[in-house]
Amino acid sequence: MFAKAFRVKSNTAIKGSDRRKLRADVAAVFPTLGTDQVSELVPGKEELNIVKLYAHRGDAVTVYVSGGNPILFELEKNLYPTVYTLWSYPDLLPTFTTWPLVLEKLVGGADLMLPGLVVPPAGLPQVQKGDLCAVALVGNRAPVAVGVAAMSTAEMLTSGLKGRGFSVLHTYQDHLWRSGDKSSPPSIAPLALDAPDLSEGKGCVKADTALEGDVRQLTLEEEEEEEEEVQRRCEKSPSEAMEDPGPEGLHVDPTDSKTLQEQMDELLQRCFLHALKCCVRKADLPLLTSTLLGSHMFSCCPEGRQLDIKKSSYKKLSKFLQHMQQEQIIQVQELSKGVESIVAVDWKHPRITSFVIPEPSLTSQTIQEGSRGQPYHPPDIKPLYCVPASMTLLFQESGHKKGSVLEGSEVRTVVINYAKKNNLVDADNKNLVNLDPILCDCILEKDEQHTVRKLPWDSLLSRCLERLQPAYQVTFPGQEPTVKKGRVCPIEITLAQRASNKKVTVVRNLEAYGLDPCSVAATLQLRCQASTTVTAAPGLKDSLQVQIQGNQIHHLGRLLLASRYEDVWSILPGLHVSWVEKSR
Repeated sequence: MFAKAFRVKSNTAIKGSDRRKLRADVAAVFPTLGTDQVSELVPGKEELNIVKLYAHRGDAVTVYVSGGNPILFELEKNLYPTVYTLWSYPDLLPTFTTWPLVLEKLVGGADLMLPGLVVPPAGLPQVQKGDLCAVALVGNRAPVAVGVAAMSTAEMLTSGLKGRGFSVLHTYQDHLWRSGDKSSPPSIAPLALDAPDLSEGKGCVKADTALEGDVRQLTLEEEEEEEEEVQRRCEKSPSEAMEDPGPEGLHVDPTDSKTLQEQMDELLQRCFLHALKCCVRKADLPLLTSTLLGSHMFSCCPEGRQLDIKKSSYKKLSKFLQHMQQEQIIQVQELSKGVESIVAVDWKHPRITSFVIPEPSLTSQTIQEGSRGQPYHPPDIKPLYCVPASMTLLFQESGHKKGSVLEGSEVRTVVINYAKKNNLVDADNKNLVNLDPILCDCILEKDEQHTVRKLPWDSLLSRCLERLQPAYQVTFPGQEPTVKKGRVCPIEITLAQRASNKKVTVVRNLEAYGLDPCSVAATLQLRCQASTTVTAAPGLKDSLQVQIQGNQIHHLGRLLLASRYEDVWSILPGLHVSWVEKSR
């Protein structure tokens, strides 16, 4: 379902009533979860967003996002866990095991065929047709796919493990997984009764026909290679088989002893030191701790990584800053009740002076469509002029007709040639041009036609350009130029006030510059630390607008115009940005 990029319709913070309903639905769908586990999966106060999207086949899907990771998705009123959730609760669903080389096919959109299953000594899990199931790989109990059983366990055994076993909905490495922090599956040892006896070849099932069917057919060469790979693994000991997951398998580096929490601690300290060394100045003090995090530390996060304090050992920003204060790097005070600020920074502290600022990535200027794509390059926008019916007589001698599109230099050449060809240059003053009836009709106002007889060259040319219809040419790298009539639409930033007295910032006309509104919304949500929504722009055909909670005009304008804005786009030559304030 998520093998290809999806299109985001909206991304909003969940309401309190919806949060309670979701918690009740999770408890009903997954009765094995205890009350504490349900509260942990669907937190009561932490940020939780509802993302409505369309899969590449048009299916409407609702995704619940917590801590930057998708945790659940809803399709046709059925609730499913993501692999991120299953890694925390590996026993949530009945889990079937397959070979690592099958994962690549599942990620590509194939269903899991029964010949690809590995039968453990304890036998297959007992399921009924339509039951929700998880799929793991040999040697690791962490699920890598979520699907629905196409038949019951009894029917699977009766068929001799032939045919389609599971309809796969979501996998590790698909686009739904990519919308999170892109972490790898944890290493979870298989249960003793479930581990296949690889040393004697027991429990080995050939995977050469694991993906037969209409979705994905294996070629004869692929079948032979997979058969050889399975046979080779069947001849190995269990420890060798776990260390060698095969091509395209999941390999967990045994030398990497750092946990996810330790890695987040390092990232937190790195962003903190980077922000103090590059972004915060003495004139900024006292600085709100929330501003340090939202405006400075998040912007210092390396490409491809997401800073999440809740996944660190500190859990809260205040606790982390207390630790930094104990190291005498900063001094934090509560200047007003409940609001902490940084009042002093020791920029000579060894940890700050020894911190090396990382080089910016060459591929950091990207726009995502479900995932990070190619580097974004701004379009080349060239102003043009279109000949209206009222000025056809002036341009027809040069071979142009009504609707012809010209550059400014071409207009200048046409006017100069017309004046010289008709001997209109004033004999006494070469800087003046005598106006004939055609020039009078084309460039003079009605009340001027009987009074104005001559015009300077610059006035003549400027008047001519003013009376031509505006147009422009847009050229994106690697694409053919596109000519459009009218003036180039600016990126419009509007501050609106809703009936609830809440302010929202609305951004329009991003598409004119090749910017995907959904990707821009996702990035601005992180940068502004506010909920975002993508909706149809009123009064504009086939155009979307991005709505950000709160007054983000200053923040958004700085991001649009600053050349160091590396997460969405580089500075656009001739970029038009306008903002107005409205009340609604």
